[in-house]
Amino acid sequence: MKLPKKPRIILAGSVNSSLLTLKKLLEHNCNLVGVLALSPDRSKNVSGFQDLKPFAEKYNVPSVHFDKINEAAVYQFVEQKQPDLLFVIGLSQMVREPLLGLAKFGNVGFHPTRLPEGRGRGAVAWMILGKAKGAATFFLLDEGMDSGPILGQKDFEVEEHDYASDIIEKIKLAISEVLDYILPEMNKGLLELKPQDHSRATYLGRRKPKDGLINWDQPWDEVYRLIRATAPPLPGAYSYWKEGQLLIYRATPADPKKYIGVPGRIIAIEEKRILVACREGAIWLEDFSAASSDNFRVGADLG
Repeated sequence: MKLPKKPRIILAGSVNSSLLTLKKLLEHNCNLVGVLALSPDRSKNVSGFQDLKPFAEKYNVPSVHFDKINEAAVYQFVEQKQPDLLFVIGLSQMVREPLLGLAKFGNVGFHPTRLPEGRGRGAVAWMILGKAKGAATFFLLDEGMDSGPILGQKDFEVEEHDYASDIIEKIKLAISEVLDYILPEMNKGLLELKPQDHSRATYLGRRKPKDGLINWDQPWDEVYRLIRATAPPLPGAYSYWKEGQLLIYRATPADPKKYIGVPGRIIAIEEKRILVACREGAIWLEDFSAASSDNFRVGADLG
């Protein structure tokens, strides 16, 4: 696709990937004419929230807060700026018409999987759970879900002991590499597009905090994977202890040949960590919080 040199760009976003993209647009001296920032009042359930407005104002980039991306005030702001491209990065809200049609050459989206595989929601958790492969993928938005032609893509590996925070750091590194390639090309007026192979598409369903509930009647590696997949900045895996939740943020597998016990029962307590039996093997809980954490005892049951 042929663009004007130094195309006029607006960025909309709300999280770490949005802020990183904003910084890269400025670093590459792109023609950034506006920033749409999710209001902090709407950030309660947004993991990794970043308010883009203060950073934009620091560099004299016009910016506005919004509650809903498709509201009239956002449309008026974007219409006034006459963008060639609208970047929508790290925003769970869907951009719809007529806003979607304002940017002359289209709207750029981002997804952290190896599209066309892994379209949809909750990508970080699903990657650790082994259901999607990681990549920083920038693409043109179309009427489908993460289905538009790809501008740039950088793979990264999800490794055996990665936690959610490790994946987020890998995503950020991959984003930087992709943007360091495509933004200079955009400044030259060039935009190379690669259509997705829709026959290879897979879809990730939305995950909720309640999906972090541990089933101790699973093998230790499945329990360990769930803990890593839901770790901060995500809500965390959990079980139940006495009258309340036991939130679990970090764990270490025990030797699966060494420990045998009833699933969910505490086998051992060592300093500030507890060993809990799974259907196969056991796992050390090392970073957790509970209202009655000082009363753990060997032989007690979780869940």
